[in-house]
Amino acid sequence: MRINQKQFLGKIKIFKILLFSPLFISIPFFINSELKAGFEFQWDQDSGYRRLKWFQKNDRKRARNQIFFFLRPSDRRTDLLKINMNIPKTFNSTLKKEKISLCEVKIGGFENRTKCIKDIPADIEINSDNTSLDIFPYNPIPANKNSYAVVFKVFNPKRKGLYQFHSFGQPYGTITKRYLGSWTIVID
Repeated sequence: MRINQKQFLGKIKIFKILLFSPLFISIPFFINSELKAGFEFQWDQDSGYRRLKWFQKNDRKRARNQIFFFLRPSDRRTDLLKINMNIPKTFNSTLKKEKISLCEVKIGGFENRTKCIKDIPADIEINSDNTSLDIFPYNPIPANKNSYAVVFKVFNPKRKGLYQFHSFGQPYGTITKRYLGSWTIVID
């Protein structure tokens, strides 16, 4: 009797192994290691750092890329006359005025793509060492429920890493600029 039970239990173990092994082998293929909007880490979480949303179409180094730096309604409390972006010194990519734009944007998700709905006419100034960018829209960016984006069409830098862009805005009616937040993009 014991021999039949041992043979039966042995057959069940073999059956389980044959049944579940294809499942365990295929699990790594379902995991997607590409991140479009990266994981952000900030050393001092209690500081005045404010995380802004962004999206990029390609995160590989030296690849042609389109980066959307979003200014959502929660990021703007008043109308903005000017937007200033501090560009990291290590972001070694050629920035051209023709490849930078400001637009009203529809932020995509699972079913929709992120795309510009309407271009906002603006004057764009880049300083000589590519560390600062000033955007002067012809009309103030309103503090309404629409989302806006600064769009870069660039080639990614040669070095992979995290690049943090800081944003400042000049509200309507004042001459001082105010910190809006920071974007931390990932290049693999």
